[in-house]
Amino acid sequence: MSAKDQIIPAVSFTTAQTGASAKSDELGMRPMQAQAYEKRGEQYLLIKSPPASGKSRALMFIALDKLANQNVRQVIICVPERSIGASFNSEPLSKYGFFTDWNVAPQWNLCNTPGADDPKVAKSKVKAVGEFLASDEKVLVCTHATFRFAFDELGPEAFDNRLVAIDEFHHVSADAGNRLGAQLAQLIGRDKAHVVAMTGSYFRGDAIPVLAPEDEAKFETVTYTYYQQLNGYEYLKTLDIGYSFYTGPYTEKISALLDPTVKTIVHIPSVNSRESLKDKHREAEDIMNHLGDWQGIDPETGFHLIKTAAGNVIKVADLVDDDSAKRDRVAAALKSPDARSNRDFVDIIIALGMAKEGFDWIWCEHALTVGYRSSLTEIIQIIGRATRDAPGKTRARFTNLIAEPAADSPLVVDAINDYLKAIAASLLMEQVLAPRFDFTPKDAGPKPDFDYGPGGYKEGETNFGVNDHGQMHFEIKGLKLPKSVEATRICREDLNEVIATFVQDKAVVERGVFDPDVVPEELTQLKMGKIIREKYPELSEHDQEAVRQQAVAAMTLTQQAKAALASDGDGEIKANTAFIEGVRRFALSVTELDIDLIDRVNPFEATIAVLAKSMDAKTLLQVQAVINAKKDKLTYEDARALAERALEFKRERGRLPSLTSQDAWERKMAEGIAFLQRHATKEASNG
Repeated sequence: MSAKDQIIPAVSFTTAQTGASAKSDELGMRPMQAQAYEKRGEQYLLIKSPPASGKSRALMFIALDKLANQNVRQVIICVPERSIGASFNSEPLSKYGFFTDWNVAPQWNLCNTPGADDPKVAKSKVKAVGEFLASDEKVLVCTHATFRFAFDELGPEAFDNRLVAIDEFHHVSADAGNRLGAQLAQLIGRDKAHVVAMTGSYFRGDAIPVLAPEDEAKFETVTYTYYQQLNGYEYLKTLDIGYSFYTGPYTEKISALLDPTVKTIVHIPSVNSRESLKDKHREAEDIMNHLGDWQGIDPETGFHLIKTAAGNVIKVADLVDDDSAKRDRVAAALKSPDARSNRDFVDIIIALGMAKEGFDWIWCEHALTVGYRSSLTEIIQIIGRATRDAPGKTRARFTNLIAEPAADSPLVVDAINDYLKAIAASLLMEQVLAPRFDFTPKDAGPKPDFDYGPGGYKEGETNFGVNDHGQMHFEIKGLKLPKSVEATRICREDLNEVIATFVQDKAVVERGVFDPDVVPEELTQLKMGKIIREKYPELSEHDQEAVRQQAVAAMTLTQQAKAALASDGDGEIKANTAFIEGVRRFALSVTELDIDLIDRVNPFEATIAVLAKSMDAKTLLQVQAVINAKKDKLTYEDARALAERALEFKRERGRLPSLTSQDAWERKMAEGIAFLQRHATKEASNG
């Protein structure tokens, strides 16, 4: 099989192309920026918004208002790497209707300081932060690292009455070893600084929360979704996300996916990864050889000039080169105004650790990544490189090229991790590209400004409505509503973070995708329930169950909509109704939506169908054998959770679950009770 043939769980999102994302109001603000600016009076503000939605400029608007009207003395902007500092350069905002301009004096953008790797330069930057704080200057831009060092030296009180803005906020975590997270907690504890945090992917690649719950509760959140962003584009019509498997050296297969006429960023694998050929320079050269014949190097930009088989000369930017002078010249060219205004300025970019978050090449049509990435956050950031809207750019795609060993190779066991990460990323992207869900119990009544289709809202029937802001309202029989403010916020803002934790759980995905005997409720009730309890231990049992139900409902509806559309053979669905149409078909195929029905659906059902068609049958069987061989035995904790479900079962039906039932989930609950009985007997005999 060729690399092209081996495509596994793919997402295809078709936009409505309303042009709203690019339209500015009378102050020069795009929709997300205006949404954030409405909350400018908040002391702690968290902006969750996808790449290319305009977070940098949103911060400029908010910061300028704080300086002019909120007694904030200065603004310190922290970015994870120097290249992102350019996003906060001076902007003539008054030209577009705002009350003043954004000005950053060159000496106060510390990201532009040459020789950044020199320890002496790092020390001088910390000194520069101190000088800035003692001056009348208004704006400083520095890296996260510079801020950390300055904070250690100057203490939290140095930032009183100042705005600290943290870009790419997912780099922070509540883990005790995360210095930036600990420093932020000190700032919040002192409560005299303003904080604006911004990120395009709030969930981290690990299971550690970004903020402690008590700190997060102080933040007002502005959420602008991928669904709103992409639907509001003017040019980009389709986003495709897919995974290709290959055998042998990846450089021999990459030509099947790398089209020299498509603007592409190629991320080659880390030298420590299984996919790496252990010679990054040779790998970059091989990729260029696949593109055509080398013609030389452009003296101004440092780009390689390559003549393709079609006779065209394309420009390739090599960011893999270890020669810092050459790499810096290429990086500088990619940040130049020409790179933004001229589609033909560069054609292909080859990168290793660069060109990820904050890298702004609007013409990128294809993000081609070799080797799996351990962090879902990193994958979201890479996909974001291709989702900029640009004239003439109608399609964008992300492809992850992953090594597939032969089915009879012992390495197939190691490769399972790669499969699981690819599947997790696919599931999460489906979720972040879906509309936001608003769930209520059956017959709760219509919500204002929602369209419930022909005939409107109907009492006693399955109702779901859609509004203009990318939200869908569903009524679900038996649904529990959250009672506390925090649980309500989680259901409104953080369901994707819950789902990200669920799909990153290796055991969950292994069982859900590769175990044909899995009982869906084991995943939806047991596994998701455990994740909710561990993630939100401060919530009551009622609220934990409410969050669980809403997370499972969101994931299931997204998967069922995808499955309904995949089975459609009647022609293309209109762009702005594709997802809604899929949900409508699922909703109409059942008598009514109820939480028991939703819990009985394997959340990975649609993924299993795609995987069965795309993966080599022999490999799939071997993977299933590996998973089944290491099935976890029932634990005491799981048995207790099953027993709790069994008590609910008894309250509803007047009897306990039976070990001989025809229903697999009822048998599983009965196994939980039997396990606890055996455990109690054993404890008694030992006592």
